[in-house]
Amino acid sequence: MGKSYVFLADGFEEIEAMTTVDVLRRAGMDVVTVSITDSYQVDGAHGVPVVADGLISEMSFDDARWLILPGGMPGASNLASCERLCYMLVEQNNRGGGVAAICASPSVVLGPLGILQGRNAVCYPGMEAGMEGAKLVRQHAVKDGKVITGMGPASASTFALAIARATMGEETADAVAKGMLLA
Repeated sequence: MGKSYVFLADGFEEIEAMTTVDVLRRAGMDVVTVSITDSYQVDGAHGVPVVADGLISEMSFDDARWLILPGGMPGASNLASCERLCYMLVEQNNRGGGVAAICASPSVVLGPLGILQGRNAVCYPGMEAGMEGAKLVRQHAVKDGKVITGMGPASASTFALAIARATMGEETADAVAKGMLLA
């Protein structure tokens, strides 16, 4: 099936990252957290330290089903400054692989890379300027082809369930939502 990689940079939004990891693992997906720094410990925007499964510098992503970006500031800016990650996102999108981003990351990372061009997408309110070429919608999470975007922390479960639904199917996503009392 391939793995789903959640990329962590200092200043990431904890709710968005950890909710996504949790929901996808509940759905039976193979999810790996990846630090874009030289340290396994990555500090969230609200001071919560998280230990990543691996370092971007030491991993191969040839088996990637999804490349997933939480938001948060300065987390999204830190993700955008990682050249290897940006290259991987463009390549993943070009070959039709899954790319997902929530909160500030659609605007700060995906928009400037051209990944949102002509797609329905959403980002954190007030950050629309970076959504280059996107058709902005007002929903908690939006799937357009193999690109999924989410609005922000309160949208984390909806965003993660959209990824689970696109990967594991409606029945699995609905079962996860029901088990979490979201449905």
